[in-house]
Amino acid sequence: MDNRAEVSAFLKSRRGKITPEQAGLPAYGRRRVPGLRRAEVAMLAGVSVEYYTRLERGNLSGVSDSVLDALAKALRLDDTERDHLHALARAANARPARVRRPKKTAVRPSVLRIINGLHDQPAYVRNNRMDILAANPLSRALYGEVLEQKPANTCRYAFLDPRATRFFPEWERVARDAVGALRVEVAKSPYDRELSNLIGELSTRSDAFRTLWGAHDVHAFTDGIKRFHHPVVGEMELVHESLDLPGDEGLSITIHSADPGTPASDALQLLAAWAASQDRSTAVTQDDTEN
Repeated sequence: MDNRAEVSAFLKSRRGKITPEQAGLPAYGRRRVPGLRRAEVAMLAGVSVEYYTRLERGNLSGVSDSVLDALAKALRLDDTERDHLHALARAANARPARVRRPKKTAVRPSVLRIINGLHDQPAYVRNNRMDILAANPLSRALYGEVLEQKPANTCRYAFLDPRATRFFPEWERVARDAVGALRVEVAKSPYDRELSNLIGELSTRSDAFRTLWGAHDVHAFTDGIKRFHHPVVGEMELVHESLDLPGDEGLSITIHSADPGTPASDALQLLAAWAASQDRSTAVTQDDTEN
């Protein structure tokens, strides 16, 4: 797989976001396109115009880390964008066997024990395609609508399920972050066919996804605050943390929590009680059926 088109589009999109004033350059002459000129980026990065032109055409073969860092500084890339550029370069310089990542379809029992031990915090395990592979009871109660899908995928839910805009009151931000995270994963795993299939499906079926994908923005899921509107307990504002599993490349745990004594904490307790009542109701129904 040749990632030149991906590299070219990313560099052009970053160059187009910076004004000469932001880069500390004098603005002179009529500009036909927004952002910096190629010559200006080359000057800021300390490379020739010809060399930068080669890079922007998507050829990162043999580019050193120092040049990538200089380019990242010239384009004012943030940490996630800089890491994305380095990932694109690694993919461009690696053989397919080295960049292909093993598929993860099962969650280790020890990891399941960890998330199931978090009784008052929704927690789930996901892969690099945003498939939810395992979830503890409270997370199943929170993400019930998402888990109705097989496979359960948060990106597919966000863009293809009409309930998503209600479930996520800040849907635009959720959607933008989800697309940015997929963009990061594509750079890391350019030979992941299932990931490519997911992006192709969403691009075909969702105008919103296709527009956001074309922006070439990137996002890393680490921590933050996410708002929910649950159909049973209503509004919740939860803190989330995402932790990579070093022993399982491509898998991570996402944990939601709320500060004690806050309305969100009360909502989580109510959600837990509701989930327990649903489990009891299901158990009673099964007993009646067996009898």
